[in-house]
Amino acid sequence: MTKDIIRLIRPKQWIKNLFVFVPVFFGGALFDYQALFNVAIAFVTFSFAASSIYCFNDLRDVADDRLHPEKCKRPIASGAVSTGQAYAIMATMIVGSLLLTLLLPPPRIVGVITIVSCYFVLNLLYSIKLKQYAIIDVCIVAMGFVLRILAGGMASGIVLSHWIVLMTFLLTLFLSFAKRRDDVVRMQKTGVAPRKNTHRYNLTFINEAINLTGAITIVCYIMYTVSPEVVNRFDTQYLYLTSFFVILGVLRYIQLSVVDNKSGDPTEVALNDRFTQLTILAWTISFFLIIYLS
Repeated sequence: MTKDIIRLIRPKQWIKNLFVFVPVFFGGALFDYQALFNVAIAFVTFSFAASSIYCFNDLRDVADDRLHPEKCKRPIASGAVSTGQAYAIMATMIVGSLLLTLLLPPPRIVGVITIVSCYFVLNLLYSIKLKQYAIIDVCIVAMGFVLRILAGGMASGIVLSHWIVLMTFLLTLFLSFAKRRDDVVRMQKTGVAPRKNTHRYNLTFINEAINLTGAITIVCYIMYTVSPEVVNRFDTQYLYLTSFFVILGVLRYIQLSVVDNKSGDPTEVALNDRFTQLTILAWTISFFLIIYLS
């Protein structure tokens, strides 16, 4: 039973919530331990809120999941966790998420609760209706990541630049379109649409969208590294060198999507693709060295 509950709340997906640490890293506050502690609280808060959404989504989609070749193995769809138990777990995650915010400094509690609540409501609407609309669905997913970095900024007291917000939205929009491509490929093979809006996508559109958002993401990142605002803040002109790894990472993901048809879950790609892991590691190390040790 415990194993099924863990599968239901999907802690492996919590890796997405590491985005709350983005403001600390880009804000040059990586050695501010109070800021790190506050953002760690925001991370767990967001993780619990996300798990409650996973429960709700599985409850809503149980009929469709039973028709899906992989999702039919999910705890509720397979019958391993009952509907009543799933609702109880969902409520526990929500309450836990709210209580954790009380560990934050009082001036930031309301701000973080507001952002997490916006995330929760937005994803409820997504699960209930909005995910049925093509393009809107991927934009909502991308907005969820923007809310994550806003929560990180609020918890740490770091003001986010417009560049960070734009890059977060564009990168996650790119990954979301790549994920939808996997659905289109599956629909072409089986004749069954994994999502209700999959028929509003096709490979031509998805490939164009992936290329477009990937290219804009790269351009936005390069503009960020050479912008006077960033050069003056970090007192370095060498951040543009890290663009190499961003370009490499985007191209690798396009390769996985278009050539290998393995773009179904960005989290799985990050956890299992060695090329992607090395690229992310190289980018992180190079960015860290230039900002913190130059």
